[in-house]
Amino acid sequence: MQTLPLSGKSALVTGGARRIGRAIALALARAGADVAITHRTSRVEAQQTTEALQSAGVRALAVECDVRSEASVQQAIVATTATFGRLDVLVNNAAVFETAPLESLTTSQWDAVFETNTRGPFLVAREALPHLRATQGRIINIGSLGGMHAWATHAHYSSSKAALHMLTQAMAKAFAPEVSVNCVAPGWIELEDRREDESKSAARFAARTPMARNGSAEDVAQAVLFFAAGPHFVTGQILSVDGGLGLS
Repeated sequence: MQTLPLSGKSALVTGGARRIGRAIALALARAGADVAITHRTSRVEAQQTTEALQSAGVRALAVECDVRSEASVQQAIVATTATFGRLDVLVNNAAVFETAPLESLTTSQWDAVFETNTRGPFLVAREALPHLRATQGRIINIGSLGGMHAWATHAHYSSSKAALHMLTQAMAKAFAPEVSVNCVAPGWIELEDRREDESKSAARFAARTPMARNGSAEDVAQAVLFFAAGPHFVTGQILSVDGGLGLS
């Protein structure tokens, strides 16, 4: 029987209860990893995802965690490593997204986005680092095409993701050679629970995309899986998963 690429390893996916985070968690489980997910308010979805992970034949754990809080992050890392005995892969997926005109952005809006999208990955990576160093592990941050191209009505979001891209590269240098650190930057991704106004934009984005469609959560998950199971020598990279949308 062929050994799965992540058999015997464990992974932590922040914000893994639903949407892209769920797809990533399931892809890691299908590759053989035991998977812990964090959630903040999605308790029901977290339980459903945990059951789906267990159905893939791996151990699974759902941990309530606010990535903005040092104490909460520390508790999540302790719970994960106590359950699995090790940590090999960290996926910093938890994020918030907001549309707002730049000229009327408040400082609280700005800070709220950065607290989750940039400070959160820093805190989780810092707390997980000793465990990842012990296993020659991997960190995969989930960035955004918005961190590479200016989105006028998402200035705080784009700025937070651009900062995460730079943080990825700084981590790659600081945590080497034990830990590889990379980033997956999705473009427009089709999601079942998008708002009606977002869904109306889908056809417009697909028409601008060279691959003639929008992305899927599974497209993002497979890119994460490449960094999780591929060459450890690959580090400091930002991989766009956008069907070429960023070329337009």
